[in-house]
Amino acid sequence: MVKNKQNGHREEGKITRLDKARDKAELDRILHPLVKKWFYSKFKKYSLPQLFGVFEVHARSNILISAPTGATKTLTAFLSILNELVDSAEKGILKDKVYAVYISPLKALNNDIEKNLVEPLQEMEELAGKKLGIRIGVRTGDTTPAERQRMLKKPPHILITTPESTAIMLSSPKFAEHFSSVDWCIVDEIHALAENKRGVHLSLSLERLQRLSPAMCRVGLSATVAPLDEIAHYLVGYGRDCLVCDVDFRKNLDLQVLCPVSNLIDTSHTIMHNALYNLVHKLIKEHKTTLIFTNTRSATERVVDYLKTKFPKFYGGNIAAHHGSLGKQLRQQTEDQLRKGELRAVVCSTSLELGIDIGYVDLVICLGSPKSVARFLQRAGRSGHRLHETVKGRIIVLDRDDLVECASLLRSALDRKIDTVHIPTNALDVLAQHIAGIVHEKDWKERELFTLLKQSWCYRDLSWTDYSTVLSYLAGEFVELEDRRVYGKIWRDKENNTISRRGMMSRVIYMTNIGTIPDESHVKVKIGDQIIGHLDEGFIEKLKRGDTFVLGGDVYEFKFTRGMTAQVNASVNRPPNVPSWFSEMLPLSFDLALDVGKFRRLVFDKFLAGRSRKEIIAFIEEYLPVDENAASSLYEYMHEQYGYCGKIPHDKLILIEHTKDDRDRHRVVFHTMFGRRTNDALSRALALVLGRLEQRDVEVSMNDNCFAFALPRHTNRAREALKLLTPEKLRDVLEMAIERSEVFKRRFRHCAVRSLMILRNYMGREKRAGRQQMAARLLISALMRIDKNFCILKEARRECLEDLMDYAHAHQVLEWIKEGKVRVEEITTEVPSPFAFNVAFQGIMDVLRIEDRTEFLKRMHQYVLAKIGMKEKEEQKAVIYE
Repeated sequence: MVKNKQNGHREEGKITRLDKARDKAELDRILHPLVKKWFYSKFKKYSLPQLFGVFEVHARSNILISAPTGATKTLTAFLSILNELVDSAEKGILKDKVYAVYISPLKALNNDIEKNLVEPLQEMEELAGKKLGIRIGVRTGDTTPAERQRMLKKPPHILITTPESTAIMLSSPKFAEHFSSVDWCIVDEIHALAENKRGVHLSLSLERLQRLSPAMCRVGLSATVAPLDEIAHYLVGYGRDCLVCDVDFRKNLDLQVLCPVSNLIDTSHTIMHNALYNLVHKLIKEHKTTLIFTNTRSATERVVDYLKTKFPKFYGGNIAAHHGSLGKQLRQQTEDQLRKGELRAVVCSTSLELGIDIGYVDLVICLGSPKSVARFLQRAGRSGHRLHETVKGRIIVLDRDDLVECASLLRSALDRKIDTVHIPTNALDVLAQHIAGIVHEKDWKERELFTLLKQSWCYRDLSWTDYSTVLSYLAGEFVELEDRRVYGKIWRDKENNTISRRGMMSRVIYMTNIGTIPDESHVKVKIGDQIIGHLDEGFIEKLKRGDTFVLGGDVYEFKFTRGMTAQVNASVNRPPNVPSWFSEMLPLSFDLALDVGKFRRLVFDKFLAGRSRKEIIAFIEEYLPVDENAASSLYEYMHEQYGYCGKIPHDKLILIEHTKDDRDRHRVVFHTMFGRRTNDALSRALALVLGRLEQRDVEVSMNDNCFAFALPRHTNRAREALKLLTPEKLRDVLEMAIERSEVFKRRFRHCAVRSLMILRNYMGREKRAGRQQMAARLLISALMRIDKNFCILKEARRECLEDLMDYAHAHQVLEWIKEGKVRVEEITTEVPSPFAFNVAFQGIMDVLRIEDRTEFLKRMHQYVLAKIGMKEKEEQKAVIYE
């Protein structure tokens, strides 16, 4: 850690971008003859990441290597390490110690890396004509006790593991001894870890590992990600320097947005559905191996089943599904078949985004928007997964909002404009878990431990007050909690300011409850004692009392939950306001939402300037990578919005639209093109303010482009509510809005389990999600009586506002409004405008049969076109009379 000599303040480490690659001779000079001979037998030359990174890893400099998928990042990290091990083996000085720790988020990726290391070592041994004795070991939750014992006696020279297993090994005194002189720690797929609490957990484990091995070099491997400096800080911690190798060489990109039909509104569902699968089938036939991404697991299964049914002669054992709900054996079988080239197509949700070696893929198809530029590039990068091959990606869209979004996404992808990663900070539940583990290493002075924790980038701003409160909780200083069976996990000596472990059971409790991934389960839906069905827990947490939803084709009104049971009311006379797909959809990133908003603004300016249809379509084709059909569809969509209400909401204009829904209720639609996480925060806060002004509950629905309120009578106070919601008040209002919500109850349970307040495993018994939720409900009441800002309550609020929602960007939007950078205007429409249609009618769309839905869309579309036609006639008359 760096300190300023004059004032004692800590300083951030220096992040240095590498702008010059090493030459071939420098790398040849440091490589052992055997390693060099092996390398040139496999490759013609060094890749660009290798020219930038191999020497720096050899020199033990902290380095973040960012490069597209398939750019040899992994070999770049391991080449110097293998070189050192081979050199030591040849000289007979190879020690029984862990030289390198490789950490990745996926067990499958760990097995993959083992194969890719064992094979090169075997090839080198063949070249050397003898055994080198270099050991590779994998330690995950699947590792058997016998294998773990073998590792204890003879540690692997390269240890491959996961974030959770790393924490377990650090708290195992015998294995921790093998961490006393680690030279390298490689963190792979760092972009997938940094943005969640697994990454926060890992950041503290890295500090603990660094304490045991002070000279350890950290190597981060990342696909396309931004901001790189922030990820580099996350990798090395506060106060350490890091080199950044950003290999942005332009792999050939062949990316397109495709529409299966020329008209997305007037085409019947049957024709569109057939056209979609005909297009997918055509693309699969034209390529050797195709990887298809859907946005949900259920869609993955549906696509595989439909292709097999529609084209039975073509698809048999040559197509497979791959997602997290499938068993490990089935997933590995699919991966092996892919490597062997036995599959023409694999359909998956998110499980193959990360860098598992799946062999040769020459096309990636995304069905629907990936919602983020980085996610799309990671998915598309699975094709051409070799250094000098073309990345070939296609996004197929069936919706006009998707078309605008995906076209903007493609432009950003081609421009390498990547959306930023959100790194959670000061997560007090993860902090509590780590402290409960770290006291098993030794007795700590409170200040000494505080200094160590603050070296993690995620805890650089941790306050002494929060830290001390977590210690008080862990030490069992709140006797009221003992009534809820929450006991002390550590000893705290306040006189000597020390903390230490508390009894033998505390280690067992910690080791059997490590981790940050919450237990998710299905919630029973009941009317009284009668079970109606089951819902995903992620869906339930979006509901509030009075919300309506569809289950099994019928509409129900949500009342309350108790544990993992939801009570509902069947007598409902209104359509659902929470669509059935809501919890499954990925949220649109804030940065990409702004890009869509900018495109809307540029087109709006063309309309205001009186440009012709031909000129605007030419602009669209020049601005976005779309074909003629897509450009024409985009023009029609924008023209309908502009022609119908004279306004196109965009990144600098929030439009408040007053309209009516199918039940003649007043709808207030806020056109806020900022993505669903930001809209979630804004809509909850505004609903509370407007509800107080109107003295009634406000029904909320939202999507990535806007949010809407439904009220039984007209209100003219929507703009007033927005004025009252100042940036300074936003956090307090949001905390009030979520206080009794389902989302807070469920997120509190997750935090309580992470902080060991609720134990998933105790005395060999597992507490299932339902029992955990019941315990959480009782704990919330107890903690509220102790202190409304109790550390775990505080963390549950922070997680809701900052990780689930996007409080920071919602605050920024309110600042823009206050400063006049974003205008707010109001309009009134007879039926919702084209841009408001999806959010205003998403309830009724959910209960209509697909064929009826298509007809409904057509009718509304014709109404809008008729209104535009009447307006244009009136304008023409006005010109004649003038």
